[in-house]
Amino acid sequence: MEKATSKQRRRIILAAGASAVAGGAAMVLRPSGVIIPHPHGSPLSVELAGLPEGKLRTVEWQGKPVWVLRRSASELASLALHEDVLTDPDSLQSLQPPACRNRHRSLRPEIFVAIGLCTHQGCTPALLGGDGFLCPCHTSRYDLAGRVFKVGPATANLVIPAYRFDAENRLLIGVDA
Repeated sequence: MEKATSKQRRRIILAAGASAVAGGAAMVLRPSGVIIPHPHGSPLSVELAGLPEGKLRTVEWQGKPVWVLRRSASELASLALHEDVLTDPDSLQSLQPPACRNRHRSLRPEIFVAIGLCTHQGCTPALLGGDGFLCPCHTSRYDLAGRVFKVGPATANLVIPAYRFDAENRLLIGVDA
């Protein structure tokens, strides 16, 4: 049996790599165009009935913390007050379902859903009452819509997973709206 030349080996490696990339893209890109940050696993149902205004519920979905926050009317109004100091106030560079590309970054203004990991190095930010989120590792700050402030090392808004409302007080994480 003859040894493969370096040119043949290179072709085989490139073909294998292209197949892997194509297969991975097929798993990540949904027909609707929504990108789900972590495509494997089952959708997660989250009950909202006992979640009061201003409270954050953290659930685990696909090994990541997912935040569900019920925002008050005053917290929603405050989102417009600081857009000049945000990196991407219109969420044009953010990972989120298309229906969440709005000031409040959610399907319903009062319910905020996000992957609870800082976009700088993956630490878990803490809720600062009605003032947003602060990452304790390198002090990146996010508002209550997960939009990142210019001060700090994070340059991207928090990731919003695909989700939909399954009932009035129940959402399903990991499924397109």
